[in-house]
Amino acid sequence: MRRDRVQALLEDVATGRLPVDAALAQLDDAPVDELGFATVDTHRALRQGFPEVVFGQGKLPEQTVAIGERLAAHGDGFLVTRADAATQAALLARWPTIELNAVARTAWLPGAQAVTRVGKPAAVVTAGTSDLPVAEEAAETLRAFGHGVLRVTDVGVAGIHRILAKRETLHGAGVVIVVAGMDGALPSVVGGLVRVPVIAVPTSVGYGAAFAGLAPLLTMLNSCAAGVTVCNIDNGFGAAVAASRILAD
Repeated sequence: MRRDRVQALLEDVATGRLPVDAALAQLDDAPVDELGFATVDTHRALRQGFPEVVFGQGKLPEQTVAIGERLAAHGDGFLVTRADAATQAALLARWPTIELNAVARTAWLPGAQAVTRVGKPAAVVTAGTSDLPVAEEAAETLRAFGHGVLRVTDVGVAGIHRILAKRETLHGAGVVIVVAGMDGALPSVVGGLVRVPVIAVPTSVGYGAAFAGLAPLLTMLNSCAAGVTVCNIDNGFGAAVAASRILAD
């Protein structure tokens, strides 16, 4: 249950619109829900503003559906990341209105009340088209968390004029996520163009000497641009959550 729903519940009790027993009935769920193969944190939304996000990789489709059912029962919806085709199909069969993104490998079931956060959007910038799966994971996570998203795609340093042409878009963002593989140089360029925080995400895209993302990770960690912070390789979700907290109103 989200904090805004709990606040509304308490206000209803304070004004006499809702009996105390009825309010308790909505709050008396245990903070965890045991499923045998998973322990679902049903109070994550109350503590952090969004329900527990389900990491789909390594889970059976039926396990992901079962976890989703427990989360959806609280009315806040849920987000699944790293959901393969079989998992996405199972989720769609259970919830026909669920929003799937095949590139991002995400599945998002919005809650009973849409959450829209005020303030500037986040920009998600990709160096190349091959970086899109990680970038889209970040974009879909931000969208599920209620933030606006500005997408800037395929603007890597091999053609530096492409990112320079997007300066106006970048200046409209409250935080910028830059997703890049290969040499990982783009976050430093963006960091020199904007005054807001830049979150760099290295991807495993690249030839042998990229070492599955290690080379761009080290480049980003050694960025000469101030205000650049770095997430783990391919971790678009982590970058989005960090950006959400930066943008928190």
